[in-house]
Amino acid sequence: MVFKNNFDRIERLPPYVFAEVNSMKAKERSLGEDIIDFGMGNPDTPTPQHIVDKLCETIKDPKSHRYSVSKGIIGLRRAQSNYYKRRFNVGVDPETEVIVTLGSKEGLANLASAITSNGDQVIVPNPSYPIHPYGFIIAGASVQAIDSTPDENFIKNLQNILSSSKNKAKVLVLNYPNNPTTAMASLDFFREVVNICKKFGVYILSDIAYAEIYYDEIIPPSILEVPKAIDIAVEFSSLSKTYSMPGWRVGFAVGNKKLIEALTKIKSYLDYGAFTPVQVAAIAALNGSQDCVEDIRSVYLKRRNILVGGFSRVGWNMDLPKATMFVWAALPQQFLNIGSLEFSKLLLKHGKVAVAPGIGFGNNGEGYVRIGLVENEYRIRQAIKNIKVFFDKYESNL
Repeated sequence: MVFKNNFDRIERLPPYVFAEVNSMKAKERSLGEDIIDFGMGNPDTPTPQHIVDKLCETIKDPKSHRYSVSKGIIGLRRAQSNYYKRRFNVGVDPETEVIVTLGSKEGLANLASAITSNGDQVIVPNPSYPIHPYGFIIAGASVQAIDSTPDENFIKNLQNILSSSKNKAKVLVLNYPNNPTTAMASLDFFREVVNICKKFGVYILSDIAYAEIYYDEIIPPSILEVPKAIDIAVEFSSLSKTYSMPGWRVGFAVGNKKLIEALTKIKSYLDYGAFTPVQVAAIAALNGSQDCVEDIRSVYLKRRNILVGGFSRVGWNMDLPKATMFVWAALPQQFLNIGSLEFSKLLLKHGKVAVAPGIGFGNNGEGYVRIGLVENEYRIRQAIKNIKVFFDKYESNL
């Protein structure tokens, strides 16, 4: 028997750039090397105790062990609706404008499958988190890249793309605060984008997974704060970073009823929702004291300051991010010619420090690496020492 091994959707995906670094990391660790890992955005701080306690309390009830509902229990959808009112002063209907997802990544990917097909065009900032373009590529759509910096050039480029005679754009993806670049968008920027997309009949999918990880007085807004934005926009968020709950897989899509209905329908075929005790604990996170959010934010702030200050002191200059749990750092001058992937491999091999190569986030990410603030202060200080030794050895061998 001859099998047909042409899997079209899989073949549309390029080799996973991060796999090379991950493979090297595993090999080094197998040899007993201590790798300081800034490569993945995987929070290392514990989930706040009151959230864990609510999970433990709920899980003791055998009735909570049954199937849940794919759109999420009503109490959790109400809690998210209350969060939007409290945080953004935006009212959303928990019945028709909110759905619980298995993390923001799953929600965006499933909505991509629900609303796009072969021939559709999607505009995605570059660089970007991989699910933003590839969720749509897997669904069969084509991707039009646009530089991710939220400025006047973005507005002009968006206008040009949508006014082109070849325009087939159906969706624009936004992500601010941005992963990986850490850039923040203003409400005025969102307002201009909404006006343009309304004019050309383009939906907006906005990812605000890092809306609560910010360090300055400027607080990240929601695109739904723009009047009538809900007519064309859905926003994805997650509890992963805000409450240090990455493994719990609780996220949300909030906004346009038609898009929420499409996501609800496709999810009804694919899953029964998150485990009910996890959802009940998520209610405790959203409705309980928010002091833990400030505590988590403070941890990242301290790490940010130590890392950026220390790395800059040993010769790797980088800017302080205003938001997210990442630093988006240009390659040190002496390594610009080798590119982000080769630099990441050298740093891992000789400095015992892992970072994410910028090329993995799109062509416009070349020349940068993403550094996750996911190691404690002691480990960050050790990384600073390792990098200084690595730089000194590299310079001496030139």
